[in-house]
Amino acid sequence: MAINWFKYSSPASFYSLAGKMIPLFVFVTVILTAAGLYVGFFVAPTDFQQGEAYRIIFIHVPAAWMSMFLYVVMAFWAGIGLAFNTRLSSMFASAIAPTGAMFTFIALWTGALWGKPMWGTWWVWDARLTSELILFFLYIGFMSLQAAIDDPRRADKAGAIIALVGVVNVPIIYFSVQWWNTLHQGASVSVNQAPAMASTMLTGMLIMVFASWMYSIAVILKRTRVIILERESHTAWVAELHKKGAI
Repeated sequence: MAINWFKYSSPASFYSLAGKMIPLFVFVTVILTAAGLYVGFFVAPTDFQQGEAYRIIFIHVPAAWMSMFLYVVMAFWAGIGLAFNTRLSSMFASAIAPTGAMFTFIALWTGALWGKPMWGTWWVWDARLTSELILFFLYIGFMSLQAAIDDPRRADKAGAIIALVGVVNVPIIYFSVQWWNTLHQGASVSVNQAPAMASTMLTGMLIMVFASWMYSIAVILKRTRVIILERESHTAWVAELHKKGAI
């Protein structure tokens, strides 16, 4: 049976679909997080150079990857909303921003915790660290601008411009360790070469990456439903949900 995916571009239809999907993603998130933390903190061997301090990568690396990935996804949906005036696309972008900002903060924070014992300092104006900090400010700027404009449609358009301009920063973050002589080490995982870490370390880290994806999907769906209710509060279908006590 063919599924009419365009049906779910309607906020009303997507609201119902998202409500059914959230429990599944929450369940998978819990399973993967428990498995990833167990492998990372109890199964993976101690690093011969960094000792136990290296285990922060099981939090730091997934957070750093998600901070960049979510920004690209946010810019994509913001751009779709700007180009085609699709309401749900812009709602997606707004829902993604807080989660992206949270992962960026975690990446910066855990990086500082790792940097102190390894580099002897919490922070340096290194190319990778500085561009990641700029990413955090871009998320904050996107959310602040949207919050400052009362008209949601105008706020979506203004936020989309920041998102699209700021996406240039993502490849700068990713390639900064190659373009400049930075203090930050290069990538430990690459599609072009074998991983420079033990298989159990890589397994734990990848499980945590998938857990971060599942968590992001769950909270973004939840936040999108909240935004839909706020913006569609004047509609008959939302009034019907209130009448049924489903909200």
